[in-house]
Amino acid sequence: MMIVPPLNRKLLAILAADMVGYSTAIEIDEAGTIGRLRAIRADVTDRAIALHQGRIVKLLGDGALVVFDSVVDAVICAAEIQKAVAVRNGGLPENERIVFRIGINLGDVALVDGDVYGDGVNIAARIEQLAEPGGVMVSGTAYDHLQGKLDWPLDFVGEQHVKNINRLVRMYRVRLDGKRVRWTLRKAMPRWTRTAAVAIVVLALAGGGTWWFLQPAPLGAKPSVAVLPFNNYGDDEVTGRLADGLTEDIITDLARFPELEVVARNSTEVYKGKPVDARQVASALHVGFVLEGSIQRQNGRVRVTAQLIDAQTGNHLWSDRWDRPAEDVFAVQTEIAEQVTNRLGNGVGLIQGAGRAAAKRKRPDNLTVYDHYLLGTERIEKITVADEEEAIRLLNLAVELDPGFARAWVELYHAHNILAGFGINPESEIKAAADVAERAVRLDPSDAEAHAVFGMSLKEKGDNARAKVELDTALRLAPGSAEILTFYSGYAAGFDEPERGAQLVDQVIRLDPNYPMWATSFYSTAYFMAGRYEDAVKMLERKTPDNHGKGDWVVRSSSLAALGRTDEANASVRETLKRYPDLTVEGLVNEFSSSKRERARFIETMPLAGFPLCAKPEGLAKLAKPVRLPECETGEAQPLGQP
Repeated sequence: MMIVPPLNRKLLAILAADMVGYSTAIEIDEAGTIGRLRAIRADVTDRAIALHQGRIVKLLGDGALVVFDSVVDAVICAAEIQKAVAVRNGGLPENERIVFRIGINLGDVALVDGDVYGDGVNIAARIEQLAEPGGVMVSGTAYDHLQGKLDWPLDFVGEQHVKNINRLVRMYRVRLDGKRVRWTLRKAMPRWTRTAAVAIVVLALAGGGTWWFLQPAPLGAKPSVAVLPFNNYGDDEVTGRLADGLTEDIITDLARFPELEVVARNSTEVYKGKPVDARQVASALHVGFVLEGSIQRQNGRVRVTAQLIDAQTGNHLWSDRWDRPAEDVFAVQTEIAEQVTNRLGNGVGLIQGAGRAAAKRKRPDNLTVYDHYLLGTERIEKITVADEEEAIRLLNLAVELDPGFARAWVELYHAHNILAGFGINPESEIKAAADVAERAVRLDPSDAEAHAVFGMSLKEKGDNARAKVELDTALRLAPGSAEILTFYSGYAAGFDEPERGAQLVDQVIRLDPNYPMWATSFYSTAYFMAGRYEDAVKMLERKTPDNHGKGDWVVRSSSLAALGRTDEANASVRETLKRYPDLTVEGLVNEFSSSKRERARFIETMPLAGFPLCAKPEGLAKLAKPVRLPECETGEAQPLGQP
């Protein structure tokens, strides 16, 4: 029998780094990307690794695997790399920036021929994939050895399933800005929220920490919610695991909405299995809302109930019940978690709606940053010129008070973009929308909607490749968010994915059956591009003519024509041209579409409706490479209304 010698094993800190968007960057500019990546390695990463006694195990095309004897050295090295790269990127255009994700784990690994193997390496790689662009994520084992040894706080972001690892992995985000925040589970925390969980208050008092009460009053206060452990009425282990998983999923999903504060599970776990009064819980945890629920399994089915309680009044704002087959309990868990979080936190979610009502009851001179934000978002959703202009005024007040409030910049994008769609100073409004979108994503790279609006602004500039990267990032950060799914659906055809766009609409309507009116523009466009004309027309019936932008009019008129409803289509075109007299098929194709499938859909249906074909020479003169219709180039175009 052959004796296998024992492996050479060692406890090491493993750092995995990867460049964000490498494949796309290589496709667009291979030589430039490789050159910039090499320069950063020479000037930044290799020096930092050497300074902190790291050893490069392997270099990949877009990343690296590095080991350290000290996990403290590994995290300090990672933080210094990210800060140096951010400074370096500051003076570069977006398409020339190199951005990394970094994950760090502390684990026992096997050393073989200069390489490292084992779960410790795999976990570091998986953690890196979940880190934010420009960020550093560490595992629970690393965290346990870092206490009191770093200048940067570490935020718990939950226990995650990672590929090929059976057990849950604790994860912590390194806050590179150095700001210490409340112990809550969430993706982002603007500096204007400084409420504390009861545990922190107790610690502060125990240490004589009167500093906490000497802090200046906050400029605003986001709504906060505690999700209590769901009650297990089945008293069996399987239902108990389902209850725990559902509670964790809802907390994690709600934390994706930066406009909410969500108390971490470790603070609510103490209430598991105990009869509680929601108002007492809210007082102890300093939250405005409490979500509680229950799970029961019986005769092959799972019944779940959930209810949202206003902590100040004790009133039940919402409740619902789900009754599902129990064959696949994890699919049930995912579905219910997505529905609950979207109804509470998505767009005009119940929590945000309650905040708006409270803001309206305040005197105008008492409004805070968050109140201006809430009232501004409410105006956006009314989709009229006057309301969008008022939304911009309110949101500008919010960012004047707190320029770092990323979510207000996100909403400014929507308001400016809608005004452009109404034809109000379109060039200046589109530029303003692009500017605020870029500012939002720079302020908070972890905000999924910031990436979404930045992606949409890039799409409007015709930069399809980068637009898709940003929207894919948004979808990765918030895969269950109805808002992100909505944004992606309207732009999927521009990525030559029209069928996917329509499928996303079907998905999001299941998640959020009470979808807001503004979303109908995205949904109707997605259905139109997939050839589902009847669905496109039905979507737009939720709007009045005053709510229609240029794209809505075109989609409605063209869909009616494709359905053979010629008289209605012609009447719709006449109304459209009253509002947009220079509108032509060529003009719209050059303005709105950047993929062949998008163009084909407009070119196929708009002439059927009776839109004029050819753009005016002065309009074409502004375009570097205008798309022309053959009839317009040969001068054989027919007058309005003729086939």
